Amino acid sequence: MLKFFLAATLCAASLLPLSADENHKFKVSPTGRILVDGALYASPEKESFPDGMAIPEVRIGGKFFYDDWSAMIDASYAYNKVGLRNAWIEYAFNPGNSLRVGNFIHQYGLQSNSSSLKCTMEQPIASALFTPGLQLGAMFVHHQPSFYAAASFHVESTALKEVMNVPYFNQQGYGLLTRLVWSKNFDDDKTFHVGISGGFATPQRTLDGLEDVHDGFSTTANFPTKVVQDLAVGSSVGDARNLFKFTPELLFAAGRVAFEGQYFFQQINRKEGFSAYKAQSGYATLRGQIIGKGYTYSSSTAMLANPAPKTLECVLNYNYSTLSDLKANIFGGRANSMGVTLNYYFNPYITARLNYTFTHVWDHRNFDTTTLNVFQARLMLLF
Repeated sequence: MLKFFLAATLCAASLLPLSADENHKFKVSPTGRILVDGALYASPEKESFPDGMAIPEVRIGGKFFYDDWSAMIDASYAYNKVGLRNAWIEYAFNPGNSLRVGNFIHQYGLQSNSSSLKCTMEQPIASALFTPGLQLGAMFVHHQPSFYAAASFHVESTALKEVMNVPYFNQQGYGLLTRLVWSKNFDDDKTFHVGISGGFATPQRTLDGLEDVHDGFSTTANFPTKVVQDLAVGSSVGDARNLFKFTPELLFAAGRVAFEGQYFFQQINRKEGFSAYKAQSGYATLRGQIIGKGYTYSSSTAMLANPAPKTLECVLNYNYSTLSDLKANIFGGRANSMGVTLNYYFNPYITARLNYTFTHVWDHRNFDTTTLNVFQARLMLLF
């Protein structure tokens, strides 16, 4: 599959630009990424975290443009598995309104972007638990210089692989997401941004082997490293009716300093007289450019833009998460994590990251208390 996508993309790129007629142009741009990681671990449970190197992901694909239409498709090779990643079609009604349909990352808070763009190297556990990844659905986006709004519908993640696989998928769980952001620019280098996101979902298919049972939710996050993929905290909730969640967000940037933070709350309502299950988390990130021209804000995504080439950035991060709820008698664990990351942006395509993260997890019914120190580095190509 990767050979097919690589050949197709390079072939399409060689035809740039193609003119359908004098007024219409069809364009194709190749896309891809390569991540190379190395990590050293220090932990009382060292046998579970061997030092080493890995290529967490390789992607290849293309973006397509024709008048007000655009599309993207890419394939991924990660941990000996090949799979489809982004696959969407978008129509722009005008410069401030668009509709996207397909498989992509839906908007829910400040971390609603590619995993390769996280300034903390890996997404904070607090965010990884509740921020959706790639989801099959549709999303409408409206943005102005000071206001951003997104609303989307999606089906459960398993649907992309199991749909029409009777008897395991005679129905699909679905979800609704929305993100609202207001921002204000002061002078030319100061931005204040406040927003809130909300979500609702119906139960998803459980993984107990039973046929067509949709009555549960699973919430999990790994330790913030890619060389070793090990579960940090996680809970599975059955007999569920539905799920509600929300997250307020705050962003402030002034010159070469920026702050980002979020709080997450999630409640799963249950049947048969079971108490509702509540989980929450939060993180705070302080960013500073040791060498650079300062941060800029993108109103079209309601996030900080990627720093300019030749920028050296230092990022401090703290986050706390709890999936344990005494009243619901569910103990999915608690996580406390803090880290420092140095990012150097060589050019628009190549970035190097150096990271140290301390993580402590406890209060999980099935896992022992674990403390992990990780020193890791990454060289990334992204285009």
